[in-house]
Amino acid sequence: MTQFLMDRSDFAKAFRIIRAAFGLTQSELAARMPITASQLSLIEAGKRQPSLRVVNGLAAALGIPAVLISLLASPAEEMSLQSDSEISGLANTLLRLLVTAKDSPQRSLPLECKKK
Repeated sequence: MTQFLMDRSDFAKAFRIIRAAFGLTQSELAARMPITASQLSLIEAGKRQPSLRVVNGLAAALGIPAVLISLLASPAEEMSLQSDSEISGLANTLLRLLVTAKDSPQRSLPLECKKK
């Protein structure tokens, strides 16, 4: 991912979507990662960008590819830069993630943060 697109990525949205798919609270997810619940809250609120170490930590904690996190955070115009086979492979990974995510009822999470 280029620095320009990385700067425009919405990791807040990606982290919220993934956490919701697994039905975890911020505290539960942060306990599996190299960050605190407070740091995770700032990332999900869009007030902090995660480092590569944190993105990789989320991927490792949940057993998902880090590229999936980047895909969910990507601006729409970046998708046109991907080949159809890459997008298809990532879509299959996303489908497997959603199918294998925690079976208990999911908590509803807002996808848009209120701006102050």
